[in-house]
Amino acid sequence: MFSKTKEHILACGGEIIHHKGFNATGLQEILHSAGVPKGSFYFYFKSKDDFGLALIDHYREQFAEQLRPVIKDDSLSPVDRLQRFFLWFHDHFAASGYIKGCPIGNLIQEMGDIHPAFREKLHDSLERLIAFVRGQLELAHEQQLIPSHLDPDATARFIISAWQGALIRMKAVAGPEPLENFHSMIFSVLLR
Repeated sequence: MFSKTKEHILACGGEIIHHKGFNATGLQEILHSAGVPKGSFYFYFKSKDDFGLALIDHYREQFAEQLRPVIKDDSLSPVDRLQRFFLWFHDHFAASGYIKGCPIGNLIQEMGDIHPAFREKLHDSLERLIAFVRGQLELAHEQQLIPSHLDPDATARFIISAWQGALIRMKAVAGPEPLENFHSMIFSVLLR
């Protein structure tokens, strides 16, 4: 659990980084946005890289909190829960004009191949997302709601790869078509 000041710095800095990228965001911008002196930043973070690694946890926890009602809704079938999960994100990205993309995906593209600590933490974030999707697919498989030949793990990995690809295309077209295509192919074709 973060302190209020640390959480405030992460929230303010996270907004800028989500829009501009990690390397294009200066420490001064983060400090100015959060309204804190440099000493406060360094009280909570050893470096900008340390801040970036904490930011990954911040993004993950923020989305988990917002999605908890969908994830925990036992009145939905596992497939409906997955649909609602991805539709929630679709609405979230629509509110941003389809231009900023996924903050975790953006960091993967920017930092994943140049910073080992980022790569490891970002990989863990993707693995957690895959585990959620795999869990829903395992339940759906047990309930005979999806084709029996689908392997839940391989299918979950494919779905998340397709989702991240759709998010990249979403940013390129600044519109919903890639997300709509993803939804149609996953829920009307693959899992039907």
